Amino acid sequence: MRDEGQNAESIERRVFVRLWNSVWRLVSRHSSSLLLFMVFCVVVGVGIFMMGDLHTATEQVQRMYAGSVQGLRRIGELQYEAQETRRATLYALTTNDSNLQVEYADQSRGADRMVTEGISQYLVEARSASEVELGKRLQRDWASYLRVRDEVLAEILEGSIKEAVDLDLTGGVPSFDRVRQDLEEVKRLYDQQASEQLTVVDTSSRKSIIRLMGVLCFTLLFASASVWAIQRSKMMSAMKLAKMQMDFVASVSHELRTPLAVICASAQNIADGVVEEKDQLAKYGSVIRHHSNQLTELVNQILLFASTHEGRNRYVVRALKVPEIISAVMMNTRAVAEQAGFAVEEHLGADLPPVNGDFSAVCQCLQNLVVNAVKYGGNHRRITIRAFRGLRDGDRAEEMRISVEDHGIGIDSSELQQIFEPFYRSPVVAAAQIHGTGLGLPLAKGIAEAMGGRITVVSKVGVGSRFTLHLPLAKALETETIGAQRVAQV
Repeated sequence: MRDEGQNAESIERRVFVRLWNSVWRLVSRHSSSLLLFMVFCVVVGVGIFMMGDLHTATEQVQRMYAGSVQGLRRIGELQYEAQETRRATLYALTTNDSNLQVEYADQSRGADRMVTEGISQYLVEARSASEVELGKRLQRDWASYLRVRDEVLAEILEGSIKEAVDLDLTGGVPSFDRVRQDLEEVKRLYDQQASEQLTVVDTSSRKSIIRLMGVLCFTLLFASASVWAIQRSKMMSAMKLAKMQMDFVASVSHELRTPLAVICASAQNIADGVVEEKDQLAKYGSVIRHHSNQLTELVNQILLFASTHEGRNRYVVRALKVPEIISAVMMNTRAVAEQAGFAVEEHLGADLPPVNGDFSAVCQCLQNLVVNAVKYGGNHRRITIRAFRGLRDGDRAEEMRISVEDHGIGIDSSELQQIFEPFYRSPVVAAAQIHGTGLGLPLAKGIAEAMGGRITVVSKVGVGSRFTLHLPLAKALETETIGAQRVAQV
């Protein structure tokens, strides 16, 4: 049970590492697009912030306008109804018609009810202590005036006009003046509140402008820095590619010059008659053949990379038997391995199912891996080729895995993502003067992906490396022609 738990944890860890590596490669490959997307997000965020700030300021102005206008309108209505109450009372005082006196008295009482309700509503909506105090005083003064007014109306209806006039002059006029002063003070209070709210809105607007300028400056700086980073990234990528291409040209030049020099020297010795004996002729012929093969292989690698990169290759995908693939690879790489003193071991699983792929392309892919194992195998001159079934990551479907393992110098973990880049050669390899073009692994990776597969690598410095080719199992016998555009996208 403990082993099963550890295996499950190990599988989860590997899946997480692969997922992280995939995400990191995606981010690295599309860094410029991601930076532009970030700039877009920042601009959108600034726009949303500006709209929210403007919306807040607009709401504040609307609230201020609504509060001030409604308050002033309410006070205007109170003043009008209070004047109607007073005016109806005066009309009743100035007429001798009893019917008109009754009508004016009813108008006065109707108007005073509206004033009383308005004052009560004002007290309900009052928020500050000064508003409450002023509202209560207005309510008291209005109640005091109504008491005098009711007495005046009673005297009028009884026919005592002179007593009603005297009562109004002594009590009604002063009490109504106090009501009018209270209403004017309420109006001034509304004006003061409106001025204070206007000041608050003005201060808020200034702060909004300052924030807006700050955000715009930040956006400008961020956009400028992003554009600079994008341009620098492109420039660095171009410089890196140019350097790799220069290194490639230098490496290829060296790889071409050395065999050509040996071939020319050997041919010159034969032509000059320096070599006469049969054994010597055979030896020189072997040297010429060996270096000619090296030149042919180098030219083939370059041409294959060029055709693959331009999308001119076409692969015929069909069901392939894994033992036949391994046998062809062993035969094609036997001379290279034996000359370098390497022993190649095969470990093939039982009842291996066929795989989908192009025979020549899959063989070329594995041959590149074997040649790399020979080249970087170090002193431990043993290479192991294994073929077995495994479960594909993600959908857990079955796949074929063919691994090539060496026990050489290994690869540092920081370089594992770069070894599949065209022209890339490790500084350690360059320092060790191990010749190469930096095209073998990119070609193998491109071919594998064109077949619907992939290549993974596990390596440790000083221990060795294991490259694994993952291929889909054959599900149908019909063939399919696919282009190398999929390779060119790598």
